[in-house]
Amino acid sequence: MQGMIEGVYLITLVGTALVLAAAFSSLIAFRFGAPLLLLFLGIGLGTGVDGLGLAFDNASAAYFIGSIALAVILFDSGFGTPMTSFRQAALPAFSLATIGVVLTAGLFGVAAFFMTRLDWMESFLLGSIVASTDAAAVFFLLRAGNLHIREKVRSTLEIESGSNDPIAIFLSLALVQIISVAGAPEPSAFALDITLGFLTQMGIGSLAGLAGGRLIVMLIDRLKLDAGLLPIFVITLSLLLFGATGALGGSGFLAVYVAGLVAGNSGMRSTATLKRFQDGISWLAQIIMFLVLGLFATPTQFMTILPAAVGVSLVLIFVARPIAVSLCLLPFSYERAETAFISWVGLRGAVSILLALTPIIGGLENGRYLFNMAFIVVLVSLLIQGWTIGPVARRLGLIIPPRIGPLEKFELELPGSAHHELLSYRVVAGSPVARGERIPRWARPSLVIREGRSLKPQDAGRLATDDLVYIFVSDRYPRLLDRLFASRVALDADDEDFFGSFAVDPDQPASELEAAYGATLRDNERPLTIGALMTARLGHPEYADRVSLGAIELIVRDTNAKGQIVSVGLSIEPHPVGPSMPLLLTAGEIRDRLAALFRRWRAKPAPETGGEPGDV
Repeated sequence: MQGMIEGVYLITLVGTALVLAAAFSSLIAFRFGAPLLLLFLGIGLGTGVDGLGLAFDNASAAYFIGSIALAVILFDSGFGTPMTSFRQAALPAFSLATIGVVLTAGLFGVAAFFMTRLDWMESFLLGSIVASTDAAAVFFLLRAGNLHIREKVRSTLEIESGSNDPIAIFLSLALVQIISVAGAPEPSAFALDITLGFLTQMGIGSLAGLAGGRLIVMLIDRLKLDAGLLPIFVITLSLLLFGATGALGGSGFLAVYVAGLVAGNSGMRSTATLKRFQDGISWLAQIIMFLVLGLFATPTQFMTILPAAVGVSLVLIFVARPIAVSLCLLPFSYERAETAFISWVGLRGAVSILLALTPIIGGLENGRYLFNMAFIVVLVSLLIQGWTIGPVARRLGLIIPPRIGPLEKFELELPGSAHHELLSYRVVAGSPVARGERIPRWARPSLVIREGRSLKPQDAGRLATDDLVYIFVSDRYPRLLDRLFASRVALDADDEDFFGSFAVDPDQPASELEAAYGATLRDNERPLTIGALMTARLGHPEYADRVSLGAIELIVRDTNAKGQIVSVGLSIEPHPVGPSMPLLLTAGEIRDRLAALFRRWRAKPAPETGGEPGDV
């Protein structure tokens, strides 16, 4: 009994020391832009049997721990992917995550057959193991390197790396099973089995993810759980979905990613709390997974296969990945530099090492050889690609000026007032407010800190450069606040963000907005003019006040000395997602539909007021 108790203490001591060492190593990674995964693996290798002597050789336990950790990471990846980014790059990213993975595995497999001692099936298995990019490595290096990449390229990389793991996992598991049971199958039968199995796993995984995401949202909105229990409830539901989908024959990894995407973009309550919790639990999952995989490796076995492993790694980096990316992005409007950068950011990581355990678990003759080859491929990828992402992006001209935004952002959920944020800005020299521009009342600070003193806004007077301001605002407006406080771009009457796409006459009937744009009006508002409607809703309208009417938003461009609205702007806002509005409908498509509606309205006879059609 005493020995068991001491063993618990010892395991706790060693485990927590490793996690703390990994956490502290992140400071080095952020400081020097090093691949964080490389440091975590290094700690695991240094602690293992060839380092400090900690022996760990249980492939099944390592795979189990890694799978649970990966499910947590994928759910968090989906939860944190904005739908705007998803819409922008979904098709090319999914092309890379499916066809690209298969092409990469095939091209790499051919090279591995001629450069290693593996047969054809084992070569394609090794290609499947290393075919997917690592989401953790991609996200970290883009952030730690302080790289501001074109949004389309960044979105493509993030969605691809977050969604390509299920395909690689399916291919690897299928090939391990085929090799361990029957050896090399008939090519036609092999292709049919792979295709049917792929469609089954991806189909069940996708449907389960959609249903599971909606179930999570429904339960969170209906159950009044304690705030401390809520994050635990959500992450447990995601793992339940992972296990249930796998038991039904689907891809549990795809299911948790899709569920996270659905839940994270649903607008459910406590989203801010869930994001903070999942960010922390995802970091812990990454650290544990990388440390366990590093502990399992035996570096002394690497030397005999090092030349062949480095050779196939270079083929993967410079041949297989670029060809696959070029073919997948050919139908889409990507510039040559963008395609080249996406090819270069094909970082291999923990998923490849995790999949390299499956040949060992499956009892394949060359299982340990395959694991060591994959491990070296990951190390080479991180050393060559991980250290050079910044210079390559600059050389290709993909760096854009950093987006200046709030210093801090806190999403708040208040009773009766959903989706509000507390933002803090430091007033930038030359910004509109520093030049004395009028501040809309929805953007007026709640607190001003000047030279270390806390001031009420009415006592602070005109805001000055370097003032720190805190603003409580609806989550609809942060982008506009960036322009006011943190941007040196001046505002003018043609600024669409602030004053709408075009001006409308405040004396025109409000009912014409309903006919032309599908604006949402109350029964008592239809007889009013546009200006009267806005005054009724606002009470005392002020400069830049905004009134949402469903499909559109009206903006006060100016008022006269009596406080009457004399100029109104109209902004076309995206429709909310609903049964009649597809989830992937873009803002541009919505704008086109409204433009067509407007053209039909202009063709109608003039209204009885005597104005011309389209006066609005």
